[in-house]
Amino acid sequence: MSGKHISSQFDSELNAISTRVMEMGGVVELQLRTAIAALSDMDVEAADNVIELETEVNNFELELDHDISSIIGRRQPTARDLRLLMAMARTTGNLERAGDEVTKMARMVHSIIQSGEARSLPTSELRSASEMAVNLLRKSLDAIARLDVHMALTIIKEDDLIDQEYNGFLRKLMTYIMEDPRTISASLNLLFLAKAIERVGDHAKNIAESTIYVVKGEDVRHASLESVESLVK
Repeated sequence: MSGKHISSQFDSELNAISTRVMEMGGVVELQLRTAIAALSDMDVEAADNVIELETEVNNFELELDHDISSIIGRRQPTARDLRLLMAMARTTGNLERAGDEVTKMARMVHSIIQSGEARSLPTSELRSASEMAVNLLRKSLDAIARLDVHMALTIIKEDDLIDQEYNGFLRKLMTYIMEDPRTISASLNLLFLAKAIERVGDHAKNIAESTIYVVKGEDVRHASLESVESLVK
């Protein structure tokens, strides 16, 4: 078998892995958008749909982990190809954990609806933060699919905006609790919901960092923003 043919097969396997990772990301994005709709409309059925998708996301992770391990074992890739496969493995892990967070969101929506206090609590900020998280996740998948380090850098910066939204929402909830202690239970559900959204943003940031790792060959997970900017530029 010629080296060119082997190379062509390997490229085909890499493309198949990338396609499956994007499909997995699409399911997690659907979960998140459905969770937003469940929160906006106080829709129990939509929340149930999010929870049902968790199994599909978990199966994606198991299948991709197996396929990536198989390729590494058979092909013994080096340099950038190995980094790409490792980044895809990290991405599937981050997508699975993001899916877990969104599933938690759906369960919390159930609790909020059952409490009957949701209408009196601030949820518009959560919907805004959720939309930011959706956009960040989608852009992170675009970045790793295109190996676009400049988009990845933008995502890392934008994750701070979700953190700011979370901190502002936390302060607002504390005000509601102090004004009316009867809202404590429902407020805590909203707080956990906000934290789940913030964690989805963190997972999108992690995927962006994996993109930079593939292209630049440096692990920037614990690097300062200044050093990441210097590396990318």
